[in-house]
Amino acid sequence: MPYHSAPLDLTFHALSDPTRRAVVSRLAEGEAPVTALAEPFDMALPSFAQHLRVLEECGLIASEKRGRSRWCRLVQARFAEAADWMEKERRLAAERLDRLELYLDKAGEE
Repeated sequence: MPYHSAPLDLTFHALSDPTRRAVVSRLAEGEAPVTALAEPFDMALPSFAQHLRVLEECGLIASEKRGRSRWCRLVQARFAEAADWMEKERRLAAERLDRLELYLDKAGEE
């Protein structure tokens, strides 16, 4: 069983940065123009655009030009893949803990 995949690796890499997580949190409220997304951050727009590029390249967000503004929105499919992976790992851990508990109960009876 592979423990990594390129899309999943890119997703978790993108989410490892607090600025990008903040952008994702803001976009969870709805789409927004880049200028509004950049406003809370103390960085130049080109630096902020690099964060957006990472999020877009891994498929977490999509953007489109509307008039003179670029608007961003979340892409739910990539989040679903990450959530599915985390849920599978959570179930495996729970099963392992259940087996350990059974083992310890049996060992305590002896």
